[in-house]
Amino acid sequence: MNIIDRGEGTPVVLIPGIQGRWEWMKPAVDALAERCRVVTFSLADEPSSWGRFDEHHGFQCYVEQVREALDTAGIRKAAICGVSYGGLIAVAFAARHPDRASSLVLVTALPPSWKPNRRVRFYLHAPRLLAPLFMLASLRMYREIAAASTGAARSVSEGVGIGWLCVTHMFSPSRMARRVRLLKSLDPDGELARSAARLTTPALVITGEPTLDRVVPVTATHEYLRLWPQASAATISRTGHLGSMTRPSELARLVVPFAERAARDVDTRRRVG
Repeated sequence: MNIIDRGEGTPVVLIPGIQGRWEWMKPAVDALAERCRVVTFSLADEPSSWGRFDEHHGFQCYVEQVREALDTAGIRKAAICGVSYGGLIAVAFAARHPDRASSLVLVTALPPSWKPNRRVRFYLHAPRLLAPLFMLASLRMYREIAAASTGAARSVSEGVGIGWLCVTHMFSPSRMARRVRLLKSLDPDGELARSAARLTTPALVITGEPTLDRVVPVTATHEYLRLWPQASAATISRTGHLGSMTRPSELARLVVPFAERAARDVDTRRRVG
């Protein structure tokens, strides 16, 4: 498997969203690598990931990909940080391998109860045919990009930069649609939510501002706070769903100290035990 392994210090595994490409999170990878060791990858069914994927195991291929990344990097335990769709992967991994997650960080993450809304279902009918319309509709995200920037000129510049990053590492409409469909069989009887509720792993739930996240409502991500009353919550101001792109330094400022504290607590418990 092709993994990206950068920086030194407390290890953080960063799992990408539904578009599947780690490059979309490169601003966050760069910011995290200045303060910790960050390991990331593209999702297993992306050709550039060199990962193992088969339809029979479906979503669980992404879950086991996290374990494989840890093993490849020689890391026993790490903070598992999932962005959007990657948040569900992080939760499923921690539920299956609780001994490998020193902490969980969920960034604008989908909750186990998430179901595709009418807009998403529309694109699922013909993802490749409707891809141009999807990309045109994505212009609605510019408001968030502008809010994260200081000044009109900089917002245009950053918008162009993010657009260029996305175009040069193009998503696959078909693979994105498949990832949505995989969720239909992920948790039909609510077992993932029940398993997640039993986790005692330290957790940090990060969102953007409610009025700026046009992808996953903040109220949906906050379902994790009901699952885990002990979890910490944080908001990245002046952004919505794209905080890993628009405000990566602020994301790193929240993630790294939390991951470091959780790792120290694990070491202390192990020495005492």
